[in-house]
Amino acid sequence: MKHTFIATLLAATIALPAYAADYTIIAPAAPGGGWDQTARSLQTALQQEKISGNVQVQNVPGAGGTIGLAQFSSQAAGNPNSLIVGGYVMVGAILTNKSPVTLKDVTPIARLTGEYEAVVVPAASEIKTMADLVAALKKDPGSVSWGGGSAGGTDHITVGLIAKASGVDPTKINYVAFSGGGEALAAILGGQVTAGVSSYSEFESQVKSGTLRLLAVSSEKRIDGVDAPTLKEAGTDVTIQNWRMVAAAPGLSAEQVASVTADFEKLHSSATWQETLKTKGWADTYLSGDAFKAQLEKDVAATEGILKDIGLVQ
Repeated sequence: MKHTFIATLLAATIALPAYAADYTIIAPAAPGGGWDQTARSLQTALQQEKISGNVQVQNVPGAGGTIGLAQFSSQAAGNPNSLIVGGYVMVGAILTNKSPVTLKDVTPIARLTGEYEAVVVPAASEIKTMADLVAALKKDPGSVSWGGGSAGGTDHITVGLIAKASGVDPTKINYVAFSGGGEALAAILGGQVTAGVSSYSEFESQVKSGTLRLLAVSSEKRIDGVDAPTLKEAGTDVTIQNWRMVAAAPGLSAEQVASVTADFEKLHSSATWQETLKTKGWADTYLSGDAFKAQLEKDVAATEGILKDIGLVQ
């Protein structure tokens, strides 16, 4: 009887789903933003796909993600169950804030998604096209104010690239940084700035309702279902994508890194995650391992060059 009970218990244990270790994901921003959405989407997909039994999300906002990054790198060192989301904005924030902690102090796992930038104006604006906006910028760079996210982030970089491509000194741009998407949107809708720049999803509902006019998007090709030219089509040779990533703690063994990476390979190919990409309108830019590390180094170097052009980095 005793042996039968033990055998049954073992069989039941073996039959249980082989969950990975529970994860805690740091979203280095306030609730509601892109990094928070990414972290919570990961939480849902990892659990629904039974890749992990329990996933918790913690918000640690501030300084373009660098406060959360610093906390994560010191407190989670050696812990394979701790993760952090980040992205292109964090690359710029590290440089502009002269953060002592960089992405070299974590273990990059994978680039997950990408979103293209959109340039908008209020529906009542006299500016009807991207050509009109560029003409005003060329005539008097300071008279054109641009509303967007944190200084040195993707939105700011996009404006600097637009200026450079238009033959305007990027250090002359009049960029107004807002701490949150809601604040920036209110300023754009209220006419407090000439134009707004952010990920298309931030403006989508207002564009569809007719309160904002979409002038162009920063993709290489037109986006399906979006009635707007690319910046290139509109005569401004700029393409840029705001990507997001997930990283593990520093100080992990090769086996631990391989285990975490394997979980995200499963996540990427899962039905739940693929549906999430469609629902959120996120581009699938998945890249992992050495290929991602190499691309990350290139992105950091390129971003430093752009921020020097804008005058934010010496």
